[in-house]
Amino acid sequence: MSDALRHLVREPAGEPEGALVLFHGRGADEHDLFPLLDALDPERRLLGITPRGPLSLPPGGAHWYRLGGIPTPDPATFHPTFALASEFLDGLPVPIERTVLGGFSQGCVMSWALGLGRGRPRPAAIVGLSGFVPRVDGFELDLDGLEGYTVAVAHGTLDPVIPVRFGREARDVLTGAGASVLYRETPVPHTIDPAVIPELQTFVREATPV
Repeated sequence: MSDALRHLVREPAGEPEGALVLFHGRGADEHDLFPLLDALDPERRLLGITPRGPLSLPPGGAHWYRLGGIPTPDPATFHPTFALASEFLDGLPVPIERTVLGGFSQGCVMSWALGLGRGRPRPAAIVGLSGFVPRVDGFELDLDGLEGYTVAVAHGTLDPVIPVRFGREARDVLTGAGASVLYRETPVPHTIDPAVIPELQTFVREATPV
């Protein structure tokens, strides 16, 4: 596995049937979403991985890019991180077409970028939690060939950090491109609502069939 990013690994119960890679939010680290691996894949069918953002920025913790606004990450930090994370994913021992990408907040942004960025191979599915589809100078989405492609989006209607309209925008962009979108919004702030976990668990299982 590539050392492009520090990361934690949750081994599968047996031979991996795929992989689940979860990207943490701003100021957290690779430990933050590690418990979510078991929540989304309780049978441990998949190789579970939580990478750490490569940047150390105020107010502390790990970051994927410097804030440049919503939905516009700072290009000077976004592009190098995108390259590092691409190298990391390309070095996984599981094919990308059997890998589900997911993330929360900044990690959601990176999941959209890495899963839908032009020139990137398409993962098995994408789970976007409380984030936004990035708009960055020099970066382009590839929305061709998404007919029937499965994505999941969950966002809190009370989110004061990244307003719910950005979750709705992701839903609308992907639905408009032909993707099959599981969309859930619930009355929570900037967090992952436990109420959506059962459906996301099913989503991950169905995205990586035996």
